[in-house]
Amino acid sequence: MSKRLLGKFLERIVTRGRIEVVFADGDTAAFGAPALGFPEITIRLTDARVPRDILLDPRLGTAEAFMDGRLRIERGDVMQLVELLRANAPWDRGGSIGGPSRLRRLRNRIGFAREAVNNAIGARRNVAHHYDIGNDFYRLMLDAEHMQYSCAYWPRDDMSLAEAQEAKLAHIAAKLALEPGQRVLDIGCGWGGMAIFLAQRAGVSVHGITLSEEQLALARERAEAAGVADKVSFELVDYRELPGRDTRYDRIVSVGMFEHVGRPQFETFFRCCANLMKPDGVMLLHTIGRIGTPGTTDAFTRKYIFPGGYIPALSETLAASEKYRLIASDIEMLRLHYAHTLRAWYANCLAHREAIVRMHDERFFRMWTFYLAGATAAFEHGGMCNYQIQFTRSRHALPITRGYIEAREASLLES
Repeated sequence: MSKRLLGKFLERIVTRGRIEVVFADGDTAAFGAPALGFPEITIRLTDARVPRDILLDPRLGTAEAFMDGRLRIERGDVMQLVELLRANAPWDRGGSIGGPSRLRRLRNRIGFAREAVNNAIGARRNVAHHYDIGNDFYRLMLDAEHMQYSCAYWPRDDMSLAEAQEAKLAHIAAKLALEPGQRVLDIGCGWGGMAIFLAQRAGVSVHGITLSEEQLALARERAEAAGVADKVSFELVDYRELPGRDTRYDRIVSVGMFEHVGRPQFETFFRCCANLMKPDGVMLLHTIGRIGTPGTTDAFTRKYIFPGGYIPALSETLAASEKYRLIASDIEMLRLHYAHTLRAWYANCLAHREAIVRMHDERFFRMWTFYLAGATAAFEHGGMCNYQIQFTRSRHALPITRGYIEAREASLLES
């Protein structure tokens, strides 16, 4: 029964491109038809339970079957498999548009209710789950120069990953309108790449905070090696603890951290930021976001990748920020930049497969590449994007036209 239902499921989903399925009993079936730009895939299911597991939860069931070696890809790879499934029903496919279905509204309500409050203890545990899996692993996947684990910026397609990440740092720094001697707070500082860049290129002092002990240790080491340890400090602390101190900042930057805040804590995050900024302060928030309405985190991502994480819609982000008199002075959507970044990370993982398997194991490698493939498809065909939102507390804090951004960006890249 489950084999037949899986066939109907694939027949409905795959019309362009082709997938051939070899079932555990030796039966084969093919779905779709060859089409320009769409992959052709062959998979083998090694036991009769795989179709049932996929039907119960397509993303989680497929992921776990692939991770356990029960779903084997015999032609193509996991990136192409996920691309084939997502590309047949892109988010921006056109056609008639109506409101969300009752089922989706109910599913979202259930998902929102299930989202646990991301308290300080839970936040630190969730961050450690993802970021404390080894600095050596992330060195293999990320750019060596800045170790940026967030969306790069690709003004040209022929850029290297390192060049695109440096372009991202300059793009963000330009929007902060920095002046020498200013004090900057970096919320979710990662391995220190942003803080080091700002100290070197803009002559500011930076206080970076993280909840990852492994990130903290390497960030301090990298700042020392870069010769900016006197301008950059790093601390293992939750952002919610900072407003109780007396320090206020000229600028705040947060890159790739808001996704971990959790929906129940959005207002807390913006209240803290508003109270940490000087009256003429500027903040730049760089986050993964949803193109459409609010949604829920899928089971695979919640279980294996980002426990406690939540990808925000622009509407709920702004709704939370406006309660604390934060002016959204500039908003930019990056539509395909993260897809380019993820494909570069995926290529790095493939190139270092043997080393990654030695560090962890084959199951981890399959899990991680499934995550990167799924994320790539979400940015190329699904409802994911990146937002850069600039906030101020005063309407007079910045020039009234956007020309200063491009000019400062060019200057930072030349210095």
